[in-house]
Formats: sequence, structure tokens, C-alpha cells
Amino acid sequence: MAQPRKRIGIFADVQNIYYCCRERYQRQFNYRSLWQQLSAQGDICHAFAYAIHRGDAGQLKFQNALKSLGFTVKLKPFIQRADGSAKGDWDVGITIDVLEYASQLDEIVLLSGDGDFDMLLARVQQRHPVHTQVYGVPGLTAQSVIDVAGAYHPIVEDLLL
Repeated sequence: MAQPRKRIGIFADVQNIYYCCRERYQRQFNYRSLWQQLSAQGDICHAFAYAIHRGDAGQLKFQNALKSLGFTVKLKPFIQRADGSAKGDWDVGITIDVLEYASQLDEIVLLSGDGDFDMLLARVQQRHPVHTQVYGVPGLTAQSVIDVAGAYHPIVEDLLL
């Protein structure tokens, strides 16, 4: 009898991945390549891309491309503060969704180098029989999140456009 395929959930911190890939490589992340790699490992049951909504044409085209792959795109408005800084953080939203879906998954795939997620990954592994994977840019991914993840995958050539 065939083994059931792994149930995979993808949680993509779009801003983190975009800025880290741009800083390190001056290139963009290849979501299609990631999707192909993960679908070979199991069934992608849930896939969320967390982004900031600015409403420009390029961004809308990118969001539509993510949707066509199978991602649910979650958007927050871009907030420009009076001091010139910007706000658009999805950490709490990502955390809520990971905790909500963890019991339905065998694999949690987090695309983010943000060290704030180390406690989330530790907690989800304590409470659920789930394996965690982190994809992040080498040198720009917090060591704490690499240490706690079940597997760390550096974003290198095969995951870049």
C-alpha cells in the first residue's frame, strides 16, 4: 500500500524574501521553482503569501502570478509614517495562520529569515507532529530560526529568477 503524501503548508513572508534577495543577489525569488520542488515532496494543502498592498501595476501582476500558482495572497495596506518610515509587518498574521493550520499539516514551510519566528517554530514543533522547513537568504537569515527549524534551505541559484 502506498504511503500517503505529505501535507505541506507554505507561509511566505513576501517582503522579507523580496528585500533579502534584492540585497544579496539583486535578483528576485522564484516562487514557481519553489512550488515545483515542494509539490514533488507532497501535496501543498495551504499556501499563503503575505504582502503589502501599494496598488501599483507591477505589484498587482506579481500578486496575480502568485495566485495562479496556488497561493492565497494576504495583503495589508502600505503605511507611510510622518517620519518617513514605513510599516507593513505580517509577523502576527503569519504566526496566527501557522498555529491555526499546523494540526492539518505534516510539513510547515516558512519563507523568511526573520528571527522573530524562532519561538513560533519551536512551539509548533512541541505541540504538533509536524516538520518545519525554513527558506532564507544565506547571511540574512537569523541563526536562531535556522537552529530551531527542522531543516534550513538557503535561497541560492535554483530559487532565483
